[in-house]
Amino acid sequence: MGQPNGGLHGLLVEHGVPEQGARLYLALCREGPQTAAELARLSALNRAEAYRFIRQLETAGLVTSYGQRPMRFAAVPPEAVVNRWIRRAGDKLRRLEGDRERVLADWRESLEAPATGDAHRFTVLEGPDTIHKFLNKRIGMAREEIRVAVGGFSLSRAVDGGVDRALRDASERGVRVRVVTEVTFGNLTEAKLFGTFSELRHASGPVSNRTVVIDRTGALIYVSGAEGLGASDTHQVALWSSAPSFFRLARDYHQRLWSKSSKVERRLVELETPVSAGLPVVQGREAESVDRIRDVTALGMRIAGVSGMTLDITELIATIGRQVGREVGRSLEGETPVEVARSLQTYYDTHAMGRLSMVKSQPLVLRVNGCFACVAQSPEVGRILCPQLIKAALETRLGNGYDVSRPDPRRHAQRGCVFSVSAAA
Repeated sequence: MGQPNGGLHGLLVEHGVPEQGARLYLALCREGPQTAAELARLSALNRAEAYRFIRQLETAGLVTSYGQRPMRFAAVPPEAVVNRWIRRAGDKLRRLEGDRERVLADWRESLEAPATGDAHRFTVLEGPDTIHKFLNKRIGMAREEIRVAVGGFSLSRAVDGGVDRALRDASERGVRVRVVTEVTFGNLTEAKLFGTFSELRHASGPVSNRTVVIDRTGALIYVSGAEGLGASDTHQVALWSSAPSFFRLARDYHQRLWSKSSKVERRLVELETPVSAGLPVVQGREAESVDRIRDVTALGMRIAGVSGMTLDITELIATIGRQVGREVGRSLEGETPVEVARSLQTYYDTHAMGRLSMVKSQPLVLRVNGCFACVAQSPEVGRILCPQLIKAALETRLGNGYDVSRPDPRRHAQRGCVFSVSAAA
């Protein structure tokens, strides 16, 4: 505050009013409303200087004007001016108190963060905590665009490190945030979260390098971690640099992924409301179906909060049998069950599915030896699959319903698999 003997004049100067402007204001307070010419005489200023200081006082809210030709100027009462200063000082104090912890926390983080110095020097960041603090601070400084390329299973790590909050804040400031990742059942929740504040795209293939490109200031690339060279996330290492070549490589990598990606809305529809409940299995690409079963199982365990599940594959085997039977049935001939059975016998022989023979025609009894499905490791597969196969083949060819018995497991080794066929009731 002003010195005790400075009075109102000292306070005016302390609050940014020029010395001569302060004298002019005090003259207005003493003499009342004046024209510009009268003020110039009272304060010993020429008219040009008087006008300049009057405009400054008006801008500061110390003087008001009224009337025309000549315009007159009046001082805002000193009581109102002092009260305004008190309110502003109180507001400033409250803001300082409210921001105290944040300001000090930012200062402490700046002491811990690696020094960047030369803009083209590589900064090595070790450990997830250090990387997240550095990255969140850089995201907080972004002004135009942030590009993120991240593997599907790393989305949850971004949430744990607060990167999602930093990206959301940037988006709310008007920064364009573009994220490309693999959206699967396993990261569906995190993908939906990122989709609320970013332009999220589903990558057409694996995202092998985690990369963050911020404006034109630099890029961060993860070198190691649980998905890379390190044994776990505690060994995570990342590099930051604004070197033009480094920045360009990171930006081009993101652009390649982005150009081949698809809109996340389409991917979410595929995952949550599939066109068919079936699981397509393509020869030579069977692993993709296994991966999908893994994703569904992982999602189920996550929702249920359990660490393990046991899947009953009986219905899966039966489903395979029905589908194989329908395909086989389209190749068969005959107008009666016996005729179709003879055609099926030929099919088994020509396709190396085993040796099928007719034990009886009335009622129809079939025996299969050396069945393709009865492997030594899992003979129960054939006892489940084959009845469904024979049933579906007959029904596909003849259009009627049939019941096919399961073979007796006690006689399987000596007699092969024996099936009784009858019309469905």
